[in-house]
Amino acid sequence: MTDHAETNQPTKIEEHSMSKLKIGVLGAARISEKSLAGPANRGGHRLVVVAARDRGRAQAFADRHGVERVADSYADVIADPEVDLVYNPLANGLHAPWNIKALRAGKAVLSEKPFAANADEARRVADVVRETGGTIMEAFHYATHPVMLRLQEIVASGEIGALRHIESTMIIPAPADDDPRWSLKLAGGALMDLGCYSLHAIRTLSHGGEPVVRSARGVERPGHPGVDEWIQAELELPGGATASVFTSMAGPDVVMTLTAIGSTGRVDAMNFVLPHEDDRVRVVTADGDRTESMGTRSSYDYQLDAVAAAVLGGAALPLDVDDAVATMELVDATYLAAGFPVRPSSVD
Repeated sequence: MTDHAETNQPTKIEEHSMSKLKIGVLGAARISEKSLAGPANRGGHRLVVVAARDRGRAQAFADRHGVERVADSYADVIADPEVDLVYNPLANGLHAPWNIKALRAGKAVLSEKPFAANADEARRVADVVRETGGTIMEAFHYATHPVMLRLQEIVASGEIGALRHIESTMIIPAPADDDPRWSLKLAGGALMDLGCYSLHAIRTLSHGGEPVVRSARGVERPGHPGVDEWIQAELELPGGATASVFTSMAGPDVVMTLTAIGSTGRVDAMNFVLPHEDDRVRVVTADGDRTESMGTRSSYDYQLDAVAAAVLGGAALPLDVDDAVATMELVDATYLAAGFPVRPSSVD
């Protein structure tokens, strides 16, 4: 095994500024512990305020993670004069409405994926960004980790030859039947919760234009009309390469793989979405078979570093609003090709 890069040391972004983010959190979602609270505390950023539908849950979250105070509403978090970054991990259908409100209040936003309920909503958020000059990033945290950056390097270098095919599989065990991820109204479904990672990764690895969905099929979650339990899609990439996506929110185990196949070799990421849990990148060519370890520092830490550099230091975001719109357009196209409705909008 080759250690290509040791990534547990502080990055240049971390050393970039003595300033720290002042963060407001919308909701007390379980993901927030790993995706935001941990990275914020490790980075020395301030968790200023949190609000949730149930104040008791917000208080418990604040107590666990050192949030300075609890607000009565999401609107109070956005209006807080100390907050410079709003983190939005609400249900999918609530991403765009609250992102727009935060941007109009002059706050930078880190929005959980998917960026919006559908592409039209994503374009409306993009319009607000252009109107306000605001800062927002979709939280595809995996894209800031050395595993994904290394995959891009290898594909672009020609080491595996000309790109021929990309495959991505995203599977998790089924959430409880009353989980918001099974709600059509809240923009749930396997493609929204998981497959958006695969589609974004395919877009990232294929250069020179956007992928086109050629076919898709899926199965509806029993008891949840219009909500996909699993979806499989075939895409055509610029230059004639192809891609395959399989995403299921009712599998026996967790699978999060990404493979790029070229004319002379292949490269595999064993867990591209949670690379800190499995940081291996395997490269197979005529010259041999090697595995590189890219480091187990959390992808969420890299993500918050990037956001801090943008908000506090004016650095470019690794993922901009146009990237978010393009991914949502591909999500919508996949749903339509599979015979599912596009997720309903909740933006007024």
